Amino acid sequence: MSKPLVQTTGRRKEAVARVRLRPGTGKITINGREFANFFPTATARMVVSEPLRLTSTEETYDVDATMHGGGVTGQAGALRMGIARALVALDEE
Repeated sequence: MSKPLVQTTGRRKEAVARVRLRPGTGKITINGREFANFFPTATARMVVSEPLRLTSTEETYDVDATMHGGGVTGQAGALRMGIARALVALDEE
């Protein structure tokens, strides 16, 4: 696995997500599990992928995250915050 470009943390309610962004094809892995397996609902997947969709970088970076605490909604929000912070760290515009 390649060295991450940037590492950030996102928090919401009791959930904490540690996010690492790497150049890649858009694969999202959470706690070693595939994105669709970790978040089975379409709403949670939409919330998580929103920062990548808005910046048109869905297929530019791979996201590797470790997550703990909270429920599904809190975890999705924490991961969204972590991804957004990572994208800002790479390019503030």
